[in-house]
Amino acid sequence: MSGTERRLKNLMTLLEQARERLGLDLGFVLWEGSTVPAGLPRDALALHIADKGAVARLIRSPKLETLLLLWLVRRIDVRNGTLFDLVHLRKTKSTRDFRKTLDKRLALRTLLAFLFAPRGAALPALRQSKWRPSSGDPSENKRNISYHYNLSNTFYSLWLDKEMVYTCAYCTDWDNDIDRMQQDKLEMICRKLRLKAGERMLDIGCGWGAVSMFAARHYGVTAYGVTLSEQQVAYANEKIKRLGLQDRVRIECKDYTQVEGEGAFDKIAAIGIQEHIGIANYPTYYKTINRLLKRDGLFLHHAITWPAKRPDSALRRGGPADIHIFTKYIFPGAQLDNIGNAMRMLERHGFEVHDVEAWREHYQRTCRLWHDRLLANYDAAAAEIGDLKARLWLTYLAASSIAFERNSIGLYQTLASKRRRGPSGLPPTRADLYR
Repeated sequence: MSGTERRLKNLMTLLEQARERLGLDLGFVLWEGSTVPAGLPRDALALHIADKGAVARLIRSPKLETLLLLWLVRRIDVRNGTLFDLVHLRKTKSTRDFRKTLDKRLALRTLLAFLFAPRGAALPALRQSKWRPSSGDPSENKRNISYHYNLSNTFYSLWLDKEMVYTCAYCTDWDNDIDRMQQDKLEMICRKLRLKAGERMLDIGCGWGAVSMFAARHYGVTAYGVTLSEQQVAYANEKIKRLGLQDRVRIECKDYTQVEGEGAFDKIAAIGIQEHIGIANYPTYYKTINRLLKRDGLFLHHAITWPAKRPDSALRRGGPADIHIFTKYIFPGAQLDNIGNAMRMLERHGFEVHDVEAWREHYQRTCRLWHDRLLANYDAAAAEIGDLKARLWLTYLAASSIAFERNSIGLYQTLASKRRRGPSGLPPTRADLYR
């Protein structure tokens, strides 16, 4: 038996041991056509390893980032399923028991054999950024936002809802489709802000303008939205003209810190913007909101969060390695807060918190629907932005849905007003939100 044949046989034996001793209903398909177990049905859920160099790369660089890059170029892939199917596989035995019974000599021989094997083709050199939180400089903020949101309006339209809302939707029923969920979310934002005809609303990080236009059309407000994505501004302004809303909605490409000369606003919505701010810049963020909000105004703050179980030092480092990967390749400059710190910062900067609502499960559902829509339109997406980026986004949406499902990250909507003496002016209950 040659060295190549022995290496392959050892790997297959090791995979068979792992499969049996963990009790995984998962097969493996190797580069030369052999399967684990032998005779694996063609329609079985399986992990495909396209070349021995993929194994060699993982052994030499056993990092999540290596696995991601191999996944993106399909040197490691799933057959007859998705990432969700892999993650939701149930083991009948614990990992600890598996380690106790694993043939360690076989494992060592296999690892050493692949350690010195050729690694195959170079991994893709995706455009990326070194992870670090935003400095708060408007020009840096624009570069970070443009990196993500200027990808292609057409690409986003393939998987977002018809209003192009790229933040957590709201489920009044878990079986609602994405269009209904986002309409219900826009309605809930307006209700929480208690919008009234004639009021002026500021929409910070307005995206493609859905909140501003919905509020103007259905609640009679005058809305001003700012985003740092030129493609979003172009799309929004075309839609504003098409809907005849020029006298009630204005969208500009501007950093939130540069909103000047507009006077104070009755209501301010910041839906999914804090993730881009950076913890060190929170004082500027909250002071800006306070400056722009009328004395009796309301502020709706909507943001993804970490659980507070991690120390503050970990929060500032940006979280675990899996999140660093997506800030590197997807969201440069991003940094998450926890809900406790958000409450503290609001109070520290002159706000009174009235209502906090968890939307974690809503975002799990939202990301899953986005993933499924992108998967259904994958060929068109790949034609628009390239196969590599389309697969990266598909992976990102799946990972996000799984993270929300596992409660690794959360999302909260928080309603606040400027702190003052006397009545807040809000209703005594939430009943008006659900009329």
